Amino acid sequence: MADLLVVGSVALDSVATPFGKVREVLGGSATYFSYSASFFTRARLVAAVGEDFPKEHTRLLESRGVDTSGLSVVRGRTFRWSGEYGYDLNDARTLDTQLNVFAEFRPTLASEARSVPYLFLANIDPALQLEVLRQMTRRPKLVALDTMNFWIQGKRDALVRVLGEVDVVTINDAEARQLADEANLIKAARAIAALGPRTVVVKRGEYGALLLANGGFFMVPAYPLESVYDPTGAGDTFAGGFMGYLASRDATDGATLRRAMIYGSVMASFTVEDFSLNRLVRLTPAEVSERYAEFEQLMRVEPVE
Repeated sequence: MADLLVVGSVALDSVATPFGKVREVLGGSATYFSYSASFFTRARLVAAVGEDFPKEHTRLLESRGVDTSGLSVVRGRTFRWSGEYGYDLNDARTLDTQLNVFAEFRPTLASEARSVPYLFLANIDPALQLEVLRQMTRRPKLVALDTMNFWIQGKRDALVRVLGEVDVVTINDAEARQLADEANLIKAARAIAALGPRTVVVKRGEYGALLLANGGFFMVPAYPLESVYDPTGAGDTFAGGFMGYLASRDATDGATLRRAMIYGSVMASFTVEDFSLNRLVRLTPAEVSERYAEFEQLMRVEPVE
């Protein structure tokens, strides 16, 4: 088992869906990622929050064994995001974004964090992602990053630069097409891999996820759920399960990558069953194992006689 470091955002979210709404609940890319990863390995978190950040949220992360020593409390207000979903839960509409202290976020890694073997650069400015990489005292065994349409459109050159130095990129299907300027998702994944990352993970929401590794493809379906309340953070939870499993096995071979894809999908499937981290807080390791087995059955095909 190896340590896993995530650098990203911790936020307070206000979300409305057709099935309910919440106000200023715990959110942020690094939050969902680290909580999900903690089911598999020791997760270290680097982020910044304001003086108004509720202490119970920090205690919640710590209760899962997440190392919050890299969570800086700085003067000002915590990053806030407000959004809503219609019945198409693949499409979030942002109502309000208040960066607050996150606008001045400049991640500085502690000495013990600079040598972790697994690193995830969550959805932040690609220039900052590169700065974090430059702080590592030695090249991690695996570096992965996430990004979004805002950076693809506004900071493409910086994004392409950091993509050339990572091993894995996680990205949703619309962003993959935008980054590659290619409508076909298979061609888009190959074009992104050509930029540097040997492994490309395309998150497809209710349609599952696609893996390109070592020139070959692998697909995982989404778990069929009857109750979906809030998809916020599902992609980060997926990445946490994916990277957490790889770190737990301290391996990145093809078989381990494929199992990691399923574990990522397992964790994301639980997240959407409630708002914020509420379902993950109730989650047990036994439930994770049980749903992994159900995924195996979903994907099982008997050989042709």
